[in-house]
Amino acid sequence: MLEKLKLLGNLVAIEHTVFSGMFILIALVVAGLQVHLGVVAGLQTLLLCALALLFARNFAMGFNRLVDRKFDIKNKRTQNRPSVDGRINLTTLRVFCVANALCFVGVSYAINALAFKLSLPFLAILAGYSYMKRFSYLAHLVLGVCLGLAPIAGVVAVLGTIPLWSVWLAFGVAFWVAGFDLLYSLQDVEFDRKEGLYSVPAVFGEQVTLWVSRTCHALAVLLWASFVHSAHLGGVAWLGVGVCLGILIYEQWLVLKDFKNIPKAFFVTNGYLGVVFLGFVVMDRGLAWI
Repeated sequence: MLEKLKLLGNLVAIEHTVFSGMFILIALVVAGLQVHLGVVAGLQTLLLCALALLFARNFAMGFNRLVDRKFDIKNKRTQNRPSVDGRINLTTLRVFCVANALCFVGVSYAINALAFKLSLPFLAILAGYSYMKRFSYLAHLVLGVCLGLAPIAGVVAVLGTIPLWSVWLAFGVAFWVAGFDLLYSLQDVEFDRKEGLYSVPAVFGEQVTLWVSRTCHALAVLLWASFVHSAHLGGVAWLGVGVCLGILIYEQWLVLKDFKNIPKAFFVTNGYLGVVFLGFVVMDRGLAWI
C-alpha cells in the first residue's frame, strides 16, 4: 500500500503543489487579517484549504495522466511515468480520480456554501484542461486558470465572497503559469507537431513562444502589482512584486541562454517565486499589524 501511495505521489508530482499552494496561502493571509480571523478558526480554515488543494490537484493530475496516456506512451520524455509503464493500472487511476473528486466536493461543503457551489465548476475546469491541447493552443492559459483558482478558493474559504484584489492575484497566477508552461512545452515541439497536438511552440515556433511567454510574465507582474494596490498592502509587498519580476527575468534568461536549462527554469525558479512572494506578503502584513 505504501509503495502504491508513493507511486501515485510520483505520478501527480506532489511536490509541485508548491506552485499553487503558496498563492492560496497569500489569499488566506490577506483575507484572514481583513476579518481578524482567530487562531483556531484560522487553523481550521488552513487545514480545509490544504485538503481541498490536495484533492483538487490530485484529481487534475490523475485525470490528465489518464486521458493523455495514449500520448505519454509515445513521448520519450513521459514513457517512464507510472501510468504508462504498468506500475499503476487504469482501474487504480480511475478510482484515484473519482475518490479525489468526491473528497474535494466533500471538503468544499465543509468550508462554506459558496465553496460547495463552486466545487463542481472548478472540477470541470480542471478536467477540461486535459482536452484543450487537442484543439486549441490556448491550453497554456487554461492551465494557468486552473492554478489561478487556488487563491480564489482561499479567499472564498475565509470571506465567502470574491473581492477584486483576489481576482488580480488569480489572474497574475494564470499568466505566470501560462508563461512558464510555454517555456516547458518547448521540449515537445516536434512530438506535438507529429501527433497533431496544439501548442504555441508547435503552431507558431520557438521565437514566437519566447515572446508570448515574456508577455505573459510581464502581465503577471502587472496583475500582482494591481493585487497589492487593491488589497492596500504596504511597501514590503511592493518589494515582493519587484523580486518576483527579477526571478521571472532570470527564468527567461536561463531559457534564452540554452533550452537545456528549461527543467531548471521550470522547477527551481518557479518553485522559489511563490515562496518568496508569500514571505514578503507575510512580512508586510506583520509589520502593518505591529
